[in-house]
Amino acid sequence: MRVAVAKPRLTAWQIWNMSFGFLGIQFGFALQNANMSRIFQTLGANIDDIPILWIAAPTTGLLVQPIIGYMSDRTWNRIGRRRPYFLTGAILASLALLAVPNSPYLWVAAGLLWILDASINVSMEPFRALVADMLPDSQRTTGFAFQSFFIGTGAVVASAMPYMLSNWILPSFGMDEKSLTINGVVPDSVILSFYLGAFAFIAAVTWTVVKTKEYPPEEFKQYYEGSEAAHGVAGGLKEILQDFVGIPKAMWQLGAVQFFSWFALFAMWIYTTASVTKHIYGTVDTKSALYNEGADWVGICFAVYNGVAAVVAFMLPYFATRTSRKTVHSVCLVAGGLGLISIFFITDKNALLLSMIGIGVAWASILSMPYAMLAGSLPPHKMGIYMGIFNFFIVIPQILAASVLGFFVRNFFGGESVYALVLGGGAMFVAALLTLLFKDTTEQVRQREVIAE
Repeated sequence: MRVAVAKPRLTAWQIWNMSFGFLGIQFGFALQNANMSRIFQTLGANIDDIPILWIAAPTTGLLVQPIIGYMSDRTWNRIGRRRPYFLTGAILASLALLAVPNSPYLWVAAGLLWILDASINVSMEPFRALVADMLPDSQRTTGFAFQSFFIGTGAVVASAMPYMLSNWILPSFGMDEKSLTINGVVPDSVILSFYLGAFAFIAAVTWTVVKTKEYPPEEFKQYYEGSEAAHGVAGGLKEILQDFVGIPKAMWQLGAVQFFSWFALFAMWIYTTASVTKHIYGTVDTKSALYNEGADWVGICFAVYNGVAAVVAFMLPYFATRTSRKTVHSVCLVAGGLGLISIFFITDKNALLLSMIGIGVAWASILSMPYAMLAGSLPPHKMGIYMGIFNFFIVIPQILAASVLGFFVRNFFGGESVYALVLGGGAMFVAALLTLLFKDTTEQVRQREVIAE
């Protein structure tokens, strides 16, 4: 498969529109990441059980992502190629967001997390493939940077929303939420945040569906010779397995980087609430107002690192052009590792925001650089399926983290969950080293295209 005709460059406004849906997707992810452990604990989960309660979500992604990628590679209808999956996932995820904070039992919350994560995956991976479909290689770093910007922006608002509602908005209406948290129920601020997140999800994805026109099959063939036909369910699964066995060397190399990066991220998402409430606020009583104050502050911390990511995302293409993509990614991962490890030494809640700066730098790069480096090494007619398979290197470390971190915290860390964050910082350092060993075969091509422009 080779490029037959050079793809046209898109305007910044076109890239903006095709990436805008990620604003809504990240509302879902950010609310999930910042609040699910809190909801689990509020419904009675022990600290040792929290990782297992998370495990269904990444396990589902292991199956959903490549199947959705395979199907979207072969979908052409009046809505488009990738857009039908954006919209379907957005509808399902929005419904799940409405239901999650109203879970009456722990097992219901765990099941709804599974549905929510699967639905987000249906929307998310075709977005990655869309950038590769629509943009020439010289614009892909910028395209993924736009996605990182919207991911960061959406996550800032979504992560901070419970804090803002609890401390500013609800009190202005005469609602004293702190008196409600003593009863051990999911706070109104969290429930309202999920409701608002559901609206933002469907609205942002609909904007992209309406404003972005995908290349129709005839035009797509001008840019890429050849096309793929569907082979049925059995044939599709067989082809997914064949493609997995034959994935490019670049994907294996970047997969190792992703493995350690996402192990660190999952450790952070699982254990930050428990670590901050105990390590800094000095409480493990999930029914107390102090615990909910600390959990709200975790939302602010997550908002900060996502805000940093939104700003840094637009700096990454500049530095990548003047150095290399792998150099930039390695430096960013080191910053993230330092940020995670520093949490162990912090006793003041405001100082945590400094840790979040390093994590935000890493997050911006994790969301863009690996995909930019990978896209040029993949056959264009299988971009969706390979982006789905690449997700294996994201969900497998999450499954591993969910399986072993509880054991380590209980048996080796004396129940101190903050050590899980330190372990995550070490994993970031390993990812940074592996990044330097990656051979980016598309880097010289990209730089020649930039110079030619």
